[in-house]
Amino acid sequence: QVQLAESGGGSVETGGTLTLSCEASGNTKKTYSMGWFRQAPGKAREGVAAVDCDGATNYVDAVKGRFTVSKDNAKNTLYLQMNSLQLDDTAMYYCAAETCHGGPSLLFTLLVAGGDYWGQGTQVTVSS
Repeated sequence: QVQLAESGGGSVETGGTLTLSCEASGNTKKTYSMGWFRQAPGKAREGVAAVDCDGATNYVDAVKGRFTVSKDNAKNTLYLQMNSLQLDDTAMYYCAAETCHGGPSLLFTLLVAGGDYWGQGTQVTVSS
């Protein structure tokens, strides 16, 4: 089992920048695909960006060119660099992990069902 702890959320103005971090602890000897999801008030949770077991990255169209996801395996930490933040980016951001099993990763395709493990979330608020 793995525990995930997000940090780095906060309040920024439109056009601002934030970097989220997600530190994994516990059974980090296994490999995981990892990703970021977000949930705005009254809306369903949606996938934002993910890193697959082989290091490939995937982004939802709404954040392409603005967000960058990366993973530091030595530190067991996933990052999300968010630039040019917009009002619609306001949400609770969650980190998720899916155990690598050699087959297609649901989490990498940004499906909520792919998350085996979830963090508690970190709030991002963008204001004008």
